[in-house]
Amino acid sequence: MSERNCGILLHITSLPGLEGTGTLGNEALLFIDFLKNTEQKYWQILPLGPAGYGNSPYQCYSAFAGNPLLIDLHELKACLLLSAGDLSNIPGFNKSQIDFEKTACWKMPLLKKAFENFQKIQPDGLAEEYNQFLEEHNWWLQDFALYMSAKKYFKNVPWQRWDDELKFRDKKAVRKYSELLERDCEEQKFIQFLFFRQWFKIKHYANSKGIQIIGDLPLYVSGDSVDVWANTNIFQLDNDLEPILTGGVPPDYFSETGQLWGNPVYDWQQLKKRNFDWWMARLHFNLNLFDKVRIDHFRGLESFWAVPAGEKSAVNGRWIPAGGYQILSKFREQTGHLPFWAEDLGVITPEVESLRNHFNLPGMKVLQFAFSTDAKNQYLPHNYSPGFIAYTGTHDNNTTLGWLRSLKGNEKKLARSYLGNTNKKRLKNAIELIWSSCAETAVIPLQDLLMLGEKARMNRPGTSSGNWQWRFRTNQLKTKHISFLKIITSRYNRELSATS
Repeated sequence: MSERNCGILLHITSLPGLEGTGTLGNEALLFIDFLKNTEQKYWQILPLGPAGYGNSPYQCYSAFAGNPLLIDLHELKACLLLSAGDLSNIPGFNKSQIDFEKTACWKMPLLKKAFENFQKIQPDGLAEEYNQFLEEHNWWLQDFALYMSAKKYFKNVPWQRWDDELKFRDKKAVRKYSELLERDCEEQKFIQFLFFRQWFKIKHYANSKGIQIIGDLPLYVSGDSVDVWANTNIFQLDNDLEPILTGGVPPDYFSETGQLWGNPVYDWQQLKKRNFDWWMARLHFNLNLFDKVRIDHFRGLESFWAVPAGEKSAVNGRWIPAGGYQILSKFREQTGHLPFWAEDLGVITPEVESLRNHFNLPGMKVLQFAFSTDAKNQYLPHNYSPGFIAYTGTHDNNTTLGWLRSLKGNEKKLARSYLGNTNKKRLKNAIELIWSSCAETAVIPLQDLLMLGEKARMNRPGTSSGNWQWRFRTNQLKTKHISFLKIITSRYNRELSATS
């Protein structure tokens, strides 16, 4: 019998606390204690990178760096980088919704101050730690620090609009700007040191409790990122370094015009010539940060929908083969294992299923997709097979209570016949059905455990504002929620103690 596991989906930003957004501080440790107490094995999070456009963790300035807003400033007081006075006037942040701009305006100057204090006092042991960090991470950190410093210097415009000499990474220009912006670059490096120092404290604490952290790896990177600027030859760009093709998905049942994401797509021929070095570095890096990694838009490793730049919709795209077999084979050769979850939702062909099955990767089943047809729908729990991760919904869905309230017509009728009569009863039944299914792993967003409606939704795909802002308040997590989770986890043989 295969091991049965379960966990909770909650991004770090959604943790409670005083600092405007969830952080890598004490509240993260308390959440791990909650997971341990309720016998959960997994904490699934979203990407940790420095969010760019729309504050989306899927549109980051780097595929390797961490988001400075997640650094816990109270932790910096303990290592003498900030004083009690520095943290005596915390703004009155909304405890349920993140104001990213307000949070950054307060936090970034204090991170700068922490850097200046570090340079002045060099606290015991910290300088040695920092130097070791620089040695280990210089291969990506140098470019990132210059990119972020230059971005600030050029008034935050995309790198494609910088002076040509730096845009095209002329060696003399890179040296010139590295010297000109040296102090800013050092500050960027130090902030990354603080981020990863706090991250690994959280990771080690989770692992000490038997809990694994599931990271998230977006297939594409943002066009306005150090990854594209420093590696232009592995993306399909024209002579002016603008995208020739951009990523998206074709028209389907949900959208007549498809989805146009705007990310530059990979040049798989160039990647192959480079022996997939960038991808290998990325996979290794992520599996140093996390215990397992969900690959977002997994189908793009088999073939991807490419749309000519300048198109207003995704209609006029085409499928282009990708190098998923080669990347995953190479990584398995190097490590001996593939601890990945495949996000295989959307336009999934037999070829995509073959890629997933060839490497024995678990796919995803989402209950909210289950009631659009009949009892043979693959997303109904009675149709699951063990090699999948079962969800009520994901960060891209409405909360399950919000979804239940929005149902109409035949979908509402089918959901009612399967889940029960009242919405809150249906929600509890939905969670229990996921837990009772034969799926090896069951995961729910915390919003569903807390029985929250649409206002707690994390993301609305296709919209550019009002997303990623939800936070839970400590007093929302009640004894009844903890008790319910413990009962179903025990009832359906998914306890942490039974698997660790």
